Amino acid sequence: MTRDTSGPPRLLAAGTGAAVALCLAVALAHVLLVFLHVAPPNAVSKAYSRQIDAWVRPVFEQNWRLFAPNPQSVNRQISARTKRTAPDGTTRVSGWIDLTARDNSAVKHNVFPSHTAQNMLRQAWNSYLKTHGGDNQPRSHRAVMIEKYLRNIAADRVADQRGGTFDSIQLRVITQPIPAPRAAGGFRPAAAASASAETRYLPWWKVSSHGTD
Repeated sequence: MTRDTSGPPRLLAAGTGAAVALCLAVALAHVLLVFLHVAPPNAVSKAYSRQIDAWVRPVFEQNWRLFAPNPQSVNRQISARTKRTAPDGTTRVSGWIDLTARDNSAVKHNVFPSHTAQNMLRQAWNSYLKTHGGDNQPRSHRAVMIEKYLRNIAADRVADQRGGTFDSIQLRVITQPIPAPRAAGGFRPAAAASASAETRYLPWWKVSSHGTD
């Protein structure tokens, strides 16, 4: 009497085929949604704008700056500090952690720097500037999403770099205009010479507990 061993291989083949089909379907849907996002406004993209934005932003957001990049006119230093509230109500605030310097060190002398080191924090802050006013108040669903995105990036990087436990985080952004090149004769324009750094403090944001003591 022989045993039928065709069952498990058939189940494995069926499962593999279903997984491949699912991956292909997700990949095709992703390409279609990104295409509709970057394409000129049309009837389909307008009708399904909410679904497209929910999938694309903020992780898969695209633009055409790869072909016509906007040069940076300022240097920004983004730093973060954390706060922990003890059970007795006392608080402990950490010193500032330079997140931009950490990114710069990961890019410098690296032949193949990662996208996260080059652009994640910088693009998150650029998006925050576009969606928030000077009072740091979100006025749309997208603004709330961008705020959470920036907060989570900062909290994860602080936890990874310093460790410890904290329940609130604050960002400080120092913006320094890039001076114009010197004119012939070595003179720099007066406007560029007088440009000074601008410091912006964001409010304290509550975060989920990070790290351990």
